[in-house]
Amino acid sequence: MTRLSKSRIMSALQCLRRVHLEVKRPELAHHSKNTEAAFAVGHEVGDIAIQLFGGGNGTYIEYDGASLGPALKQTRRLLNSLVRTPVFEATLEHDGVLVREDVLLPTVADGQDSWRIVEVKASTRLKPEYVHDCAVQAWVHRESGYPLARIALAHVDNTFVYPGDGRYEGLLVEHDLTEQVFELLPAVPRWVETARAAVAGPLPDVPPGQHCTSPHACPFMHVCWPVRGEDGVEFPIAGLGGRRQMLGTWLMKGYRDLREVPAAEITNATQLRVHRVTRSGTAELLSGAREFAEELPYPRYYLDFETIGPPVPLWSGTRPYQQLPFQWSCHVERAPGALEHAEFLDLSGSPPMRPLAEALIRTLESAGPVLMYTGFERSVIQGLAAMHPDLADALGAIIERLVDLAPVTRTNYYHPDMLGSWSIKSVLPTIAPDLDYAALEGIHEGTEASAAYLEAIHPGTTAERKRALRGSLLKYCRHDTQAMVRLVRFFAES
Repeated sequence: MTRLSKSRIMSALQCLRRVHLEVKRPELAHHSKNTEAAFAVGHEVGDIAIQLFGGGNGTYIEYDGASLGPALKQTRRLLNSLVRTPVFEATLEHDGVLVREDVLLPTVADGQDSWRIVEVKASTRLKPEYVHDCAVQAWVHRESGYPLARIALAHVDNTFVYPGDGRYEGLLVEHDLTEQVFELLPAVPRWVETARAAVAGPLPDVPPGQHCTSPHACPFMHVCWPVRGEDGVEFPIAGLGGRRQMLGTWLMKGYRDLREVPAAEITNATQLRVHRVTRSGTAELLSGAREFAEELPYPRYYLDFETIGPPVPLWSGTRPYQQLPFQWSCHVERAPGALEHAEFLDLSGSPPMRPLAEALIRTLESAGPVLMYTGFERSVIQGLAAMHPDLADALGAIIERLVDLAPVTRTNYYHPDMLGSWSIKSVLPTIAPDLDYAALEGIHEGTEASAAYLEAIHPGTTAERKRALRGSLLKYCRHDTQAMVRLVRFFAES
């Protein structure tokens, strides 16, 4: 009998093909950097949960990733003990279904000893799928012969303001799900049976659709969706963008390359544009791009931030997931082709926000458009102004000068190789192949930059490694603003 973890049951509820591939062909999984970062975030929140729920008086069940026997045995011993204390990562198995309970707390119900489960999530809200997640845990717990009085879901409260000194009381907020979960318990055996059948049989025939990305992005999408360069597909149907359900419908009709979709079946204006340009094979650049570039006054400031948004705040006065800048790059063009470069990066480990803001104000001076790509920079500067009221006027003046290149690009430019995306990383290879992000070493995207910063400020990081990380961070952020310089130049020369 195939052992199924709780996560496998949840995968089956999302898609039977996914659970089959997770068990039978795990080597095919493609995990993005964002997914890897989410795993790390979950561990970070879990560590704080142990602290908040009495970790000093409880027991953490270790699991080495190889043998479950010791974890199962230790859990049984602790749950059967006359002296009951909190248990973290309690490991139980019933009918081949394995769960590890984040927090298990002793309680009393109707005068009898019982237990309360607290499932911990790093999200900032209660999501519908969490109820099913808790139902699997509750079912295994009860069927293993242990009483269960209550079950709750704890998630991060993003209004929590960290007071400092390791005091995280209030970071998590609980929702009692007992009633909802207990109502679902009769359905759990059916979920298990369905998942097990999907794993035991051939790859289930499930049409692609919205479930490919909801509630979680499937790491096996490339198995079900056409991939560029495979089976003669040059422009995969996903490149049309839009709702996965509609794309899945076209895929089930036999369309694999987006050029195969009849124009008459497309009603979305953006999809029609992608379809038209891709079928023509010629990039589309409208005159509005050149007009925009010609009207931009000098000096021009090209600005990009790198930020972190840790779920567990690092510095007093900050909130979970608050986007906190630690770096910026700015190319300054005082006349056509006359470029200067300024940058800021603080790897001291101290809160970088104020010195970063002060340096930014000095560099951007008092006049000239401040160019960005998407509105992220605006939100970062607004956050800096909220944190530092005495700098709010100067930062507000910068906000008034911001010019977003993203909508200009989206309105006026499309190249078939962008595959339905107007991100700067999709646009740049089509206008400046020499600046392709793929050619960078070490850091290629914002998630990696955030991870590099956190590694660099960690007390255990060696000086040599810190220097290497600093170099990679500076190069990556500078690349972002250089990309915008080239984009505006491309518009002007069109």
